[in-house]
Amino acid sequence: MLNVKKELGTLNMPWEKEYGYAQAVKNGDTLWISGQLGHDSEGNLAEGMENQFEKTYANIRTLLNNFGMNEDDIVEEVIYVTDMAAAFQARKKIGKDFYPDPQRVASSIVGVTELALPGQMVEVKIVAKK
Repeated sequence: MLNVKKELGTLNMPWEKEYGYAQAVKNGDTLWISGQLGHDSEGNLAEGMENQFEKTYANIRTLLNNFGMNEDDIVEEVIYVTDMAAAFQARKKIGKDFYPDPQRVASSIVGVTELALPGQMVEVKIVAKK
C-alpha cells in the first residue's frame, strides 16, 4: 500500500490558528480547499458581492498554485451566499473569468442567512484533482 502524506496549505490568516483548521489539504492527487472568502492579504473583506467573488477566487487561485495546480484542476465547488440573486449575477460574470470552461466544474450554490465574518457575503469550498 502506498503511504501518502497529507500536505497543508495556508494563507497566514489569524483565524486559521484561532479556529484551528487548514486552508487546504492535499492527499495524493486530490486537494480540498476550505471555504474561501473575499479578503485581501491582510484579512480585510472586499465590499459587495462581485468584489468578494473576485477576491475569493484570487485566494483559491493562490492555494491551487501553491500545490502546482490551476483552475482547470477543479472538479467541484460549493458556494454559500447570503443574497442568491446578487450571487448568481456575480458568479455568472466572475466564473467566466476564473474558469477556463465553467461547464467542466460540478457546482452547487446554497443560500444562507449569515457566514463566518460580519459583512461576508460569499464563501466557496473547492475540490481539485490533478
